[in-house]
Formats: sequence, C-alpha cells, structure tokens
Amino acid sequence: MFLLRRKVRIETERLTLRLPEHGDFRPWTALRRDSAAFLVPWEPAWAEDHLGRRAFAHRVGWSARCEAEGTGLPLFLVRRADATLLGAITLDHIRRGPAQAGTLGYWIGAPFARQGYMHEAILSVVRHAFTSMDLSRIEAACLPENTASRGVLEKCGFKYEGVAQSYLQINGRWRNHVLYASLRADRRGRTEAG
Repeated sequence: MFLLRRKVRIETERLTLRLPEHGDFRPWTALRRDSAAFLVPWEPAWAEDHLGRRAFAHRVGWSARCEAEGTGLPLFLVRRADATLLGAITLDHIRRGPAQAGTLGYWIGAPFARQGYMHEAILSVVRHAFTSMDLSRIEAACLPENTASRGVLEKCGFKYEGVAQSYLQINGRWRNHVLYASLRADRRGRTEAG
C-alpha cells in the first residue's frame, strides 16, 4: 500500500519553515552570494558550482528525499510578513532505534542575523522533533569562536557537552567543534523546547 506523506510545514510567530522549492533558486542564490563573507568562515568550503541552478535542483531533490524517507528535515526559513527567504535549518542524520537522535545545522543571511529568527526556528524544529518525530536527542556543533551560534544554542536550552577534535572541514581546514545537545527528557535541567 502506498502512503502519501504530507510535507512538513512549521509555522511560528514570524516564520514559515518549509522544504526548499525550485522557485527558491533566485532568492537563495542572491542571499548566499550577498552573505558569502558572513557565512564562509563558518561553513565547509563551497563547491565551484555551489550557487548554480543544477546544484540547487539537486538540493531540492535531496531535501524531498530526506523528508520522505525520514532521514532528515531540511527547511528554509521564510518570513511570513513578506515571503522573504532568510536562511535554512536542517535536522539531519536522523538515527532511529535506540538512539532516536538527529543533528541540527543552520545558517541565516547576513541582513537577518541577530534579530531572533534563528532562535525562533531552532525552538520550533526541536519542538517538532520531540513531539511529532518522537526523537529524544538533538545534537549541534559549532566552531568554538562562533559566539553567535553558541549563544543561540544556549538560549534555546542546548547544553554544552564537550569538544570534538577535527570534527569538520570548515573553509578548507579541519577544525575542532564544541558539541551541544538538547534532550527531550533532560535530567540536566529543563529546556524551553521540551
């Protein structure tokens, strides 16, 4: 029997979180290009065709497959007031069975940073993961000097868990990352999302 799944759409006070669509190509490319100096220090090196139409089409297809298979939830942040694309948040590497966990990643365009949008998005995705997806643990990692990312995670109730040596290649170099987690039933102290 074939089951038709509804695509995930999360509404918050100011945002709609939804899967990327082919029509997002131009706004996504413009936002990533215009925010490159802001984003590149914190991200893996961009491929030569990173901003190309074909790469974006692959991203849309990958996003739909991840959501349909339950292995990831790649969402764009769209401002409800004017349908402006602000950034993206992805719950990825979803592990079922005894782990019931996933890894959170996110980025926001430079013009929209430090306005509370990512805080709103993280809280809503974590709440969705715990209540609708039955996950128990959400992990996140960032560079130790990325005070903005560390701050938003901590404000969202994530707790520091340690350092992962040579965790990811960022901007072409293997870098250590600080690890954070939010637990559905957190005995370390209550979180807003749970």
